[in-house]
Amino acid sequence: MSDKEAEDGDRIAKVLARAGVCSRRDAERLIAEGRVTVDGHKLSTPAFKVKAGAKITVDGKPVKEPERARLFRYHKPKGLVTTHRDEKGRATVFESLPAGMPRVISIGRLDYNSEGLLLLTNDGELARKLELPSGGWIRRYRVRVFGKLTQEDLDRILKGVEIDGVRYQPVEAKMDRQQGGNAWATIALKEGKNREVRRLMEHIGVKVNRLIRVTFGPFHLGQLKEGQVDEIPTKTFRELLGIKKGAGWA
Repeated sequence: MSDKEAEDGDRIAKVLARAGVCSRRDAERLIAEGRVTVDGHKLSTPAFKVKAGAKITVDGKPVKEPERARLFRYHKPKGLVTTHRDEKGRATVFESLPAGMPRVISIGRLDYNSEGLLLLTNDGELARKLELPSGGWIRRYRVRVFGKLTQEDLDRILKGVEIDGVRYQPVEAKMDRQQGGNAWATIALKEGKNREVRRLMEHIGVKVNRLIRVTFGPFHLGQLKEGQVDEIPTKTFRELLGIKKGAGWA
């Protein structure tokens, strides 16, 4: 059997991602290594389209039919890494989830010392949709910093800045209050580069001592307690994300 695409169905890399086996990128690697079969035939291209009911294996093990796409809000506590394995042996988000959760991946990340809203999904395609910069989803953070801070300080980063050769795009930055030796501000951005908020604050002369993500696109942390997970109903996230029926999500 050649790897000629079938007339109907989804690409194999997408199917594997939706089934929670791996990311689309990892699926491409598995296929290139000859570890994926469809109906007993080894594949050599991630572009192959899989018809409904096809029998898929990875390393000889059957791949289950993808369950419906599910999306969760999680209140990440400080002191967890957003990874499935950590080479330093630190506790991870996925080890700390409540029992009974399906295998999920994170949509974006929060670093070890950050807390707040982290979206989780069992669907690689949905994760990719939300992570793509073209989506333009705004991430909003409450930030506490050491020292004095004014709106004039924050205005220095509104139009974007370059720090150590890295260009940071314009952000929204609003001073909330000065509280003794600390100050609170709200920062909203679209890019979400690694440690972006911390670097922007250091650029204007203050150091972050607490960072809480409160929104990701249309999704809010709300009253979710630390370590708590809440599933977002399918109809709700479809409407919020503008996903139509038949777009590949059950």
